[in-house]
Amino acid sequence: MDFYSFLIQVLNSVQYGLLLFLVASGLTLVFGIMGIINLAHGAFYMVGAYMAFALSSLTGNLFTAILLGIPLSLVFGAFLEWALFSHLYKRDHLEQVLLTYGLILIFEELRSLLVDDEVHGVAIPDVFSASIALNDTLSYPVYRLVISAVCIVLAIGLYFLIQRTRLGMMIRAGSHDRDMVQSLGININLIYRTVFALGVTLAAFAGMLAAPISSVFPGMGGGVLIISFVIVVIGGIGSVWGALFAALLVGFADTFGKVLLPDFAGAIVYVLMAAVLLWRPEGIFKKG
Repeated sequence: MDFYSFLIQVLNSVQYGLLLFLVASGLTLVFGIMGIINLAHGAFYMVGAYMAFALSSLTGNLFTAILLGIPLSLVFGAFLEWALFSHLYKRDHLEQVLLTYGLILIFEELRSLLVDDEVHGVAIPDVFSASIALNDTLSYPVYRLVISAVCIVLAIGLYFLIQRTRLGMMIRAGSHDRDMVQSLGININLIYRTVFALGVTLAAFAGMLAAPISSVFPGMGGGVLIISFVIVVIGGIGSVWGALFAALLVGFADTFGKVLLPDFAGAIVYVLMAAVLLWRPEGIFKKG
């Protein structure tokens, strides 16, 4: 592997890892802070991708589709939390699993009825459709670099939201002792609704960003859900920074595994998870 081929794989690893971080960060927030095992989280990624396809078809522009899709995702997440998930906080985890698995089936059926079962493509915006030449034969798409940059900005934004704002302080407090926070006069139900809506929006936004490079197809949320749970376990349940580190680790392991060890590529990420659990059962980072 020459230098430029290696550089392309490094850039692909970072881009893939950062995109996974968007999905996994929402999952770890909901799982770690609210205590909800949300199997439908991958379906939110699929909803975002199909939203990008439908809205960009209507508006003719992916930017406009994303700008419309973000508030729609926030409202959708807040509605789901109010209508369904708010009743699960004190329920058994089995009931959470059953409800969220049922949502997967509902979303897939609605997707089939509203769109169809075909594979769809979403056009990359013209301004980002070019590629950067690395040598005479190899180039790298600008849009993939844009995805990485957007994800980095969002990661920094999440840091400031959770660590440097009053809302973040209430979210962190609520994750440790819901009853105590409520007794202080803070509307914990609103805090949880905000966290869930944020988690849904992060997953949907990741789907919107990924739609032009991965296509839009039935069941696309399943694989993302599994790998996101792996990231949450490796990084540490409830830790956003653990999710970031683990997502980049998984991105490199998966990308270079497919290049260097293609016969074992499907198992490398899970071997990595097993190794981390043997070394540190609570994950690399603790909750926080």
